[in-house]
Amino acid sequence: MASLSERAAPPLSECDREPIHIPGAIQPHGLLLIADPETLTVVAGAGALEEVFGTGWLGAPLAQLLAQDIAGRMAATLAGPGGIIRGDPLKIEDRLYDVAIHRGGEQVIVELEPTGAEPLLAGDILSWMDIIAAGFERASNLQMLCARAASAFRALTGFDRVMVYRFLDDEAGRVVGEDRDPTLGTFMHHHFPAADIPRQARALYVRNRARVIPDVSYSPAPIRPAHYSGTDLSDASLRSVSPIHVDYLRNMDVGASASISIVKDGVLWGLIACHNRTAKLMPIDIRLAATTLAGGLARQIRAKEEAESYRERLALRAAEDSLAPALTPPLTRAVGDRHDDLQRMLDADGVALVHAKGVDCYGRCPAKRDVEAIAEWLAERNTTEAFVTHMLASQYPPAAEFADKASGLLAVPVPEEQAILLWFRAEEVEEIEWAGNPHKGVGHDPLAILTPRTSFESWRETVRGRSRRWTLEQIEATHRLRRTFRDARDSRERQRLFQELERAVADKDSALAQKDVLMKEVDHRVQNSLQLVSAFLSLQARDAGPGQVADQLTEARSRLSAVALVHRRLYRDDQIETVDLGRYLEELVQDLRGSLGHEWASQMTVDLTPLLIPTDRAISVGLIASELVINATKYAYEGTTGPIDIALEQYRNRFRLIVADNGGGVSGDRVGFGSRMMQAVVGRLNGTLDHADNSPGLRAILTAPIEDGTL
Repeated sequence: MASLSERAAPPLSECDREPIHIPGAIQPHGLLLIADPETLTVVAGAGALEEVFGTGWLGAPLAQLLAQDIAGRMAATLAGPGGIIRGDPLKIEDRLYDVAIHRGGEQVIVELEPTGAEPLLAGDILSWMDIIAAGFERASNLQMLCARAASAFRALTGFDRVMVYRFLDDEAGRVVGEDRDPTLGTFMHHHFPAADIPRQARALYVRNRARVIPDVSYSPAPIRPAHYSGTDLSDASLRSVSPIHVDYLRNMDVGASASISIVKDGVLWGLIACHNRTAKLMPIDIRLAATTLAGGLARQIRAKEEAESYRERLALRAAEDSLAPALTPPLTRAVGDRHDDLQRMLDADGVALVHAKGVDCYGRCPAKRDVEAIAEWLAERNTTEAFVTHMLASQYPPAAEFADKASGLLAVPVPEEQAILLWFRAEEVEEIEWAGNPHKGVGHDPLAILTPRTSFESWRETVRGRSRRWTLEQIEATHRLRRTFRDARDSRERQRLFQELERAVADKDSALAQKDVLMKEVDHRVQNSLQLVSAFLSLQARDAGPGQVADQLTEARSRLSAVALVHRRLYRDDQIETVDLGRYLEELVQDLRGSLGHEWASQMTVDLTPLLIPTDRAISVGLIASELVINATKYAYEGTTGPIDIALEQYRNRFRLIVADNGGGVSGDRVGFGSRMMQAVVGRLNGTLDHADNSPGLRAILTAPIEDGTL
């Protein structure tokens, strides 16, 4: 294919070693000046320099030869693609040259090319390109876009034939759009081997996006002096091309060629290849317009490819949403119920499931023993990722026996079920039309001289053992299907565990309910027993008459009431672990009022803060509170009555119980049973019991943690 690159038919490795970026010569339709970057004086050149500048061009300043401030332009002007800086056009006698300046390695390179007969006006070209860009946008698909692109580039360049050439996955190329003179034969849909475009040529196409050969019969103009022949001309439009490539073009009966790169996301997607039967210039203004148009084409190609991918993803998502409710364990049942949808979703000819109990096949599949052998082969690869190929026999040779059923394979392991799900695509025999036999001209002698292909007549090749390719979107969809099944399995397992947990909680709740009933019954019986003992003590105190025995019996009854009151509350309430200490003390004081008589009842005041406290600690606090109140009635007022204040306060994680009177203050030696009991109970609470002057009277202050073990 002409002008697609500097190509040759010998082995690719041989072509790859050709230093096409340092040819040591230029095409003679232009002029080349090489200058020192510090002094900007000319140190070398190529072309008919003497005809334009005379014999004094070597060593002359660039500014003098080009009649413009080169240093200032290089410092102030923004460089374009490839670092190119446009200079002012140079007119010498009746000839006008376009000037391009750039760096080539360690030198400054200036190219001069003849301008076109009728240079394009900026307004006209912008208006035309806007119309073309609108046509690109309206193209409904990639095929139509490439057809319109070929027509647009032919209108811009005026070449006899313009082709849109796309690189395939195997680096071969295919013509996907063409506009030509009707007298020429067509290359539409023809393939060109990857060897036609060496790797270093592809790299230059990304870097230098417009390549022109105005006359393939040119004689290269060498760089002078010769020791500058190694100058890097990668970005030079005038760079001479490989002699092999020139012969290649001549063999195609091409007189002039041009190639414009289609670079999408920094990668060479394809080329705009232009052929003309006779010599033809492409001035720099046309080249710049062509590269700009190719950039717009690349963006539209990306948009069309992304739109196609988006539509496919939408269709696959819809199919997944339909399948998701059915993908519940076991997988054998799910695949059996929805195998038609699984097959249709991925455009497969057959689907199979290999599991612990056997092989299930649906649609067009190999024999079960072959499917099982494929699964064993995949298992040996020891991977949990999807396996994808459209040429199964190339990796698994036994598949050649059933290529008509399984040339394409997409397999996804499902470890949760110890299974593997396989989609098959049958062989599609493809007849590829090549521009010449790609297998001829490949020499086997490493010492042979490299020669290009000589024939470009249509040559057909039948390709077998391949299926339709699986798309990236289809591969992603299989991963999502596997995740959907795994999620469904996990959900089902969670539901089972939740049901078991619910049963366990229900059993626990039942046991706790029974325990509560039992505990309340126990508390009720204990309370009744304590009330009975309290009644006996009350009767015994009355029978004993006034005196010490009666007082001791009354104190014992009060202590017993403090314990009985807790059990009474436990019997009434649902909460048995904790007690509201404020409410408990209030009821305890109410009981004391009843036992001590009306005179004392009217003298007692309470100020109790609500406070939750463990039940066993509440009993201890109640005993102390009861003992402190009884002590106040016995000793504070010397046989008469007086005010008694009971208060409960909270400070952070501690509480304070205060029993205060306005009597005579501290009295007694505090060695009686009541005092010893209080000291023991205070120690169990990990608290302190202090006595302070109430002015007048006494304040008894119990301070202790709310929870056992806190500080």
